[in-house]
Order: sequence, then C-alpha cells, then structure tokens
Amino acid sequence: MNRRAAISFIALTAAFPALAQQKKPAAKQRVVIQVSDNDPAKWTLALNNARNIQADLGKDNVLVEIVAYGQGLEMMKAESKVADRLAAALDSNVGLLACENTMHNSKVNQADIAGGVKFVPAGVTHIMKRQAEGWAYIRP
Repeated sequence: MNRRAAISFIALTAAFPALAQQKKPAAKQRVVIQVSDNDPAKWTLALNNARNIQADLGKDNVLVEIVAYGQGLEMMKAESKVADRLAAALDSNVGLLACENTMHNSKVNQADIAGGVKFVPAGVTHIMKRQAEGWAYIRP
C-alpha cells in the first residue's frame, strides 16, 4: 500500500465512528385505522388506539388517520356519541376521514359531518392506497 492510500484508509476508518454516531431523523410511523361498524364501542376503541399510538411513539413521530365508511360513517356525524372525542382527536392531529361514496349512498351531506373531518372519495380505496404506501393498518 502506498503512502497516499494508507493515509486515505486511516482517514476513512477514523471517520466511520463519527458517521455512525450521527443520527438521521427517524422516519415517521404511519397508521390508518378502519371504522366500518355502527358500534360506539368500536369508535371508542379506534380513538383510544389513535391516542395510545401517539402517546407511545410521540405525537410528532407518527401520522394517524381514522377512515370511516359504511356503517362506520355514523361515527363522523356531528351528533355522534363520540363527537367530543372527535374534536380532541383533531386537536391531536389525528386525521379523520369520511367516505363520500357512503355519504352519497346514505344521503348524508357534509353539513351532517362533524367539523374538521375531511373527505375521501372512497374509504376502502383510501385504505388500500395507504397500505400500498407502507402505512400500518388497524381495524379495531
């Protein structure tokens, strides 16, 4: 090994510990939670799951969405039994999404849905896309 190569080798091996100690920002965890039942106990469980995930991983380290479709759309209505918890979830940056297909088929208007809830054309398709993007999937 010539002198220049030896110096380069020493410099590189000395740099590796410093490179190893540099922390890259952790990628955010992502989870989509399905709600498709007209069951307040399952709505509560979905909201508890979202809160517990944020508490465990850190609210800034995880993206959480709750997608309601079919019978689960009842959860997202303004007069829902969990309407107060929906507002708290939104305040904690949990994405709440209502399925427009279900809304159309059940003649529910956006005015019937709790404030802050966003809309997706098809709840099932949105969940499929999220899974294809690497999001974890939970159905309480």
